[in-house]
Amino acid sequence: MDYKKYITIEPNKRFGKPILIGTRISVYDVLNWLANGMSKKEILKDFPELNKESINACLSFAANRENIVRVAS
Repeated sequence: MDYKKYITIEPNKRFGKPILIGTRISVYDVLNWLANGMSKKEILKDFPELNKESINACLSFAANRENIVRVAS
């Protein structure tokens, strides 16, 4: 998945954290909701500005970051 279609980093929004384009929702927010047991369906119900692809983009972004950290170590 090309998460760059869904995620941006803007220094003036959320202190430069990666956010979903067109929102102020950070990748961390989405990952935290999933880690705390929210289903994708529940997230979509609470945040209708998101879609399945944007949630999957957050997961892809995190996997890519993990891979970069692993390769760099």
